Amino acid sequence: MAQIDYFERKLDDKRRLTIPVEVRSELVSGIVITRGFGRYLHLYPKSVWDQEVEAALSSSHNILDEKTADLNVQFRRGKTEALLDDKQGRVTIEQHLLDYAGIDREIVAVRAGQYWRLMTPD
Repeated sequence: MAQIDYFERKLDDKRRLTIPVEVRSELVSGIVITRGFGRYLHLYPKSVWDQEVEAALSSSHNILDEKTADLNVQFRRGKTEALLDDKQGRVTIEQHLLDYAGIDREIVAVRAGQYWRLMTPD
């Protein structure tokens, strides 16, 4: 099966994003959605979050390291965890995250290495 690196969707009335069938197997461990570096969201497989992001966010041995603290605040503020629904492969995105990214109904998802960037089509 070919790897998908990009998809566009419309959120339903309950703020649910339907994940393409070809991508769902990457997300069986669960999903973490959080703010990105800019006005967009990051969607991580839970396994990637646990193994890669958590390790990076706690890598500093200096409790007063401001750069690491800023990254922790950026990525943990508004962080949500969820599972795909088994029936239709959907995940609900919290309204505060949609507001942060300026996403109304239409959403573009682009693979960025081991995670997905969720943003407006513009």
